[in-house]
Amino acid sequence: MGTEALLEIDSLEVKFHTGEGIIRAVDGVSLRVRRGETVCIVGESGCGKSMTAMAIMGLLATQAAGQGHFVNGRILFEGRDLLTLGKDELRTMRGRDIAMIFQEPMTALNPVLTVGEQVMEPLIEHLKMGRKAARRRAIELIGEVGISRPEQIADSYPHELSGGMLQRIMIATAISCGPKLLIADEPTTALDVTIQAQILDMIRQIKADSDMAVLLITHDLGVVAEMADYVVVMYAGKVVEEGEVEELFANPKHPYTRGLLRSKPVLGRRQDELYSIPGQVPNPLELVPSCYFHGRCEHALPVCQIREPRLREADGGGKVACWLYEEEAAHV
Repeated sequence: MGTEALLEIDSLEVKFHTGEGIIRAVDGVSLRVRRGETVCIVGESGCGKSMTAMAIMGLLATQAAGQGHFVNGRILFEGRDLLTLGKDELRTMRGRDIAMIFQEPMTALNPVLTVGEQVMEPLIEHLKMGRKAARRRAIELIGEVGISRPEQIADSYPHELSGGMLQRIMIATAISCGPKLLIADEPTTALDVTIQAQILDMIRQIKADSDMAVLLITHDLGVVAEMADYVVVMYAGKVVEEGEVEELFANPKHPYTRGLLRSKPVLGRRQDELYSIPGQVPNPLELVPSCYFHGRCEHALPVCQIREPRLREADGGGKVACWLYEEEAAHV
């Protein structure tokens, strides 16, 4: 694993302007991914994980007139700010240098094209292969991701394949040009546990073979424990804790991270009822300067309701945004 940052996100904001007000889907997120590293972003649905990925891929406009969304901050990939690139430059980088596996392959794949044609597309677009060479390589890739009869499958349409096979096709398409960074957005959603394990093993093997970096988005802590080198925990659009995976699992600091870990069933331990974090995620239209988790936190202090904690270096490594670790909390 290299020490150089391949991807560096600085104070990223994604705001949606609606008729009822502004929704801050991503609120000042900063993170980095080094070469050959697997970073997992974890959190409940709606915490901003997928929006962060979409912003990296340039699939959100930096500004939309009137109603719509706005993206601010910096997303540095090999030192270049992706938010300043034109559409053609972004299109060249997508698929070649940065690739993404989407959450729902059935909706991400084009239903009127065969899967083989869709694996061929980045080969023709980015590597300038002829159609015959691209088809040969596409068939090889389909075989490499563990699908038998790849030549026959290449001529199939998405609706003719199972969810597990479609996810493999998505992976074949994503790795076709040898990207430096693979973004995987909930790549095992709706798959049974056997297929899930195979998909994760495949991503791990591809990463090991090519020294590719992986940004893995998930809500499954079992996947995090198995795949991550570094973990970023998000809540209501913000990073609340981050750190090396072993340290974060052994010594979680933020009450939200502790709640997530407590809610995970433990093999061999009998429980009458699984723990769940009390309360609900706050309405994004009603957020005010505060710790957004304070209404669900059993350790909340008076300051949590009126001031936002900063993300700071934590004892033992990592970072945490929580007033429990701020000396000034007692004086506010």
